[in-house]
Amino acid sequence: MKNTKRTIIAIVIAVLLIAAFIACYAAFGPKAENGNKSITVLVIHGDGSEAEFYIATDSENLRGVLEQEELIDGDDSSGTMFVTVVDGEEADSSIEEWWCFTMDGEMLMTGVDDTMISDGDKYEITLVTGYDW
Repeated sequence: MKNTKRTIIAIVIAVLLIAAFIACYAAFGPKAENGNKSITVLVIHGDGSEAEFYIATDSENLRGVLEQEELIDGDDSSGTMFVTVVDGEEADSSIEEWWCFTMDGEMLMTGVDDTMISDGDKYEITLVTGYDW
């Protein structure tokens, strides 16, 4: 009986903690800003050359701004874009090339469709070889 009571209390506490986390994320998590924003995008090509773009946009997400500037292309048959081309360079999947998106040096945990942008954001897009990166 005592163990059952402890289990129920632990479950209730876990549910309350999860609910609190969800509420905090909804209140304070990343949100798109409305209106004109400026972001910086640094593209690092496979040969090591770099191209930097300063972009003003009204887009809410990274995909919108990159498509606005015609910087990306890819496969969006699954409902979200898998980027295969950046600044005219195509990643070659046969040699495990892929485009890595980072913000201020930290890898993005969302795709270009789900990455909301804010004024002053700085993104890097790097052509990487090897899936164990």
